[in-house]
Amino acid sequence: MRMPTLFRNSILTVCLLSGTVLVSQPAFAATIHMIPQGDLKILDPIQNPGYITRNHGYMIYDTLFAQNAAGVVKPQMVDGWTVSADKKSWSFKLRDGLKWSDGSPVTAADCVASLKRWGAKDVSGRLLFAAIGDIKAVDASNFSITLKAPFGPVLEMLGKPSSNVPFMMPERIAATDPNEQIKETIGSGPFVFKRDEWVPGNKVVYIKNPLYVPRKEPSDGLAGGKVVKVDRVEWNYIPDQNTALTAFRNGEMDIYELPPADFIPTLTTDANIKLAADPLGNQGWLRPNHLAAPFDNPKARQALYFLVNQGEYLAAAGFPEAYRHKTCMAYFMCGSLNESSSGAAPYAGGKDLEKAKKLLQEAGYKGEKIVVLTPSEPPVQAAAAMVTVQNLKKAGVNVEAQAMDWSTLLARRSKKDGWHIFHTFSVGADVFSPAVNAYAQANCDKAPSGWPCDTKLEELRAAWVAESDTTKRKAITDDLQKRMYEVVPYVNFGQFFQPMAYRNTLSGVLNVGVPVMWNIEKK
Repeated sequence: MRMPTLFRNSILTVCLLSGTVLVSQPAFAATIHMIPQGDLKILDPIQNPGYITRNHGYMIYDTLFAQNAAGVVKPQMVDGWTVSADKKSWSFKLRDGLKWSDGSPVTAADCVASLKRWGAKDVSGRLLFAAIGDIKAVDASNFSITLKAPFGPVLEMLGKPSSNVPFMMPERIAATDPNEQIKETIGSGPFVFKRDEWVPGNKVVYIKNPLYVPRKEPSDGLAGGKVVKVDRVEWNYIPDQNTALTAFRNGEMDIYELPPADFIPTLTTDANIKLAADPLGNQGWLRPNHLAAPFDNPKARQALYFLVNQGEYLAAAGFPEAYRHKTCMAYFMCGSLNESSSGAAPYAGGKDLEKAKKLLQEAGYKGEKIVVLTPSEPPVQAAAAMVTVQNLKKAGVNVEAQAMDWSTLLARRSKKDGWHIFHTFSVGADVFSPAVNAYAQANCDKAPSGWPCDTKLEELRAAWVAESDTTKRKAITDDLQKRMYEVVPYVNFGQFFQPMAYRNTLSGVLNVGVPVMWNIEKK
């Protein structure tokens, strides 16, 4: 395989600096080469919610339940389950023959330990475990959950599709403190991680797991049979996007996980390339610091709605119109089961700088400096920050755009002072319900950076997860969103679709919002 000069030289540099001797590697009958969205640095998908680590998790771990393409939760490692009439006593039986990649059998004790570790770290897991009175292994194949309080979406949480995903691990590994990284990467999933070939900053290697037992059903979303049809998968990290594009278009790479939006027109015209975008898409967020004046006043936060024209933000990020959703006012994603228009009417007119000025004045703003954290990358966040800076200036706000890289921004936003606004986005699977949307929390110091604090909003979130009737839950969703428009935990700056690109030598690629490698065949 011929590599672009810059990519080839970067590999040589890594090897020289590390003292590694380049030796020929055996050829593999079928190897998929993917340009991942970033460099894999952290291997623990429970300790770290980053999407690159989540994607690594899907390669080597499996889950008890999974969502199909229609969003319906289906059993994965579980063979069957029962629930009592009052929906408080749950029993689960594992499929026969499940093994960890080291050859040892998967047991119910492993699953209980894995769920406990996930439940201590994940936003949805914490909600579920607050309602659990007891969880225990009954025998090697069966475990039970007894609820002390009503909790409607039990299966939905066990089948949560995105960060943090409740991946199953051996008990000895799951016993690791959730705030510390695991030391071993033993899973029961479709691939095995080749730690001996891992070169951080360059390459990650996975091989087919010969011990994996797929379900008999066809692949369907993240559910069904995870049948592996290749021998090996390599993630080849290429930090320079132009070099990445060249390698992909030349056929040296098979998959380009997240090409920048401004590459989409070029890729669309190439007959050898196909694009697949998650049907639910992504949601962009403008997150104010609720502890910093004037945004400690809800009127100032509401003013931010009147600075936003969603089309303006997404165009600035480079997304063609075909990859932008029409204006979406739903906090829990347009197109999801929890889509709602409740509370949105006052802002339906879109951008209105005069209304923004008026609300800021009513909030007590008198020209103090407003700090917007402005990253140089990733492209979506960088573009969104600059649009906000420009619109704040047009509204008469004294703005300081503090430039930094993304890693620095992540550190800065964790501090409770020194900034007012940052931007990010999330995949729809991490937004589509009050139970999974971490930025919908308003539990003060426990909320992510921004720290919204509102008792009524938290009571509504608690009522939502306690309700098992879907019709009643929809009514709570409407009330909850109406309250969110009053509290403004964040402002949605647009719903968009960032496609994965792959070459037409691949077939069976699943369009699920996660670059899963099962079901794919390579010519």
